[in-house]
Amino acid sequence: MEQALPIIIIGTGLAGYSLAREFRKLDDITPILMLTRDDGHSYSKPMLSTGFTKGKSAEALSMADPGKMAAQLRVSIRNFTEVSRIDPDTNQLYIGNEVFEYKKLVLANGASVNTLTFPGSEHANILSINNLMDYREFRQKLNGKQHVLIMGAGLIGCEYANDLLSGGYQVTVVDPTETALNGLIPAFAGKVVVQGLAQAGAKFRMQCFVKEVVDYDSHLLAILSDGTQIETDLIISAVGLKPELALAQSAGLDCHRGIITNRYLETSHLDIYALGDCAEIDGHVLLYVLPLMASARALAKTLNGERTQVSFSAMPVVTKTPACPVVVCPPLDQNGEWQVEQDDINIKATYLSAENEILGFVLTGNCVSAKQSLVKEVKGIHL
Repeated sequence: MEQALPIIIIGTGLAGYSLAREFRKLDDITPILMLTRDDGHSYSKPMLSTGFTKGKSAEALSMADPGKMAAQLRVSIRNFTEVSRIDPDTNQLYIGNEVFEYKKLVLANGASVNTLTFPGSEHANILSINNLMDYREFRQKLNGKQHVLIMGAGLIGCEYANDLLSGGYQVTVVDPTETALNGLIPAFAGKVVVQGLAQAGAKFRMQCFVKEVVDYDSHLLAILSDGTQIETDLIISAVGLKPELALAQSAGLDCHRGIITNRYLETSHLDIYALGDCAEIDGHVLLYVLPLMASARALAKTLNGERTQVSFSAMPVVTKTPACPVVVCPPLDQNGEWQVEQDDINIKATYLSAENEILGFVLTGNCVSAKQSLVKEVKGIHL
């Protein structure tokens, strides 16, 4: 009897493993092959920026190795594996000279880090942290160090700043914008995040950037665009993420900011789907856990023969910055106005439509306790 063709999932991050888990609730028979370029360990990526706060080493953050995940999900996993190309016309993909035929193919290969290029930017002690292997290297290089410079005051940069302060390190954050979490929260809220982290011990150099890095007396010397020189031991580059598109583009899939899908997570080619950080769902790139989980549940049903659209309700983003907690539900409809109540670093701000509907909100400090009540009031997002 001829063996059934597998569903192939590229990526063993939260998106890939969540999809496999959801699909196995519906189908215990169809073979699944998972391919990943990294080590295949199951871990929570959001936990990478709370290692010191939670007292977790890289090993402790790993919930299961690929062998355990394969047994748990009844799948085959090939780690440290690079897919060479996809041939959508024949439902085949290639790993070097190996050819694999698939029934359905799911791209869940996430996002890669943005990188900055400047003199010294290739130094071994300038790190980006995007997976568990990166985090392991980061923790090893921190041994015996005292000062860390973080390029980027976005979500990841601020979370690492707070976590490193918890670990007893000195931290300087450098960013070309005026406030923290620029693009995620409005400036009035970003200012109190800087204030809270500064009160916890972080130093900020805003409206400037790292222009050059040189070796200096067994340390690094970061030269900023305003002429400031900062001596540091390690530099974290946290300047954002970009969806992984190269494999999809080479296969001829339609891409824009991400791999373009409809509400069924179908790409422009039959039998190929995308979800997670690499996907652009009906015009939206949603780089957060809640939309990823909703996508995994919907796609599992579709792969099981019940074609299901993904839909999203309010999806608050919670930052891991105890020095100034933040909860934000970014408004997708920008035709509104902020209504702000503020007491020191404590902000309750709602984004209201002309009809007085709540389209989004941002909470900081002790106002984050209002999250649950506001979530219920937000006008849902229906893609």
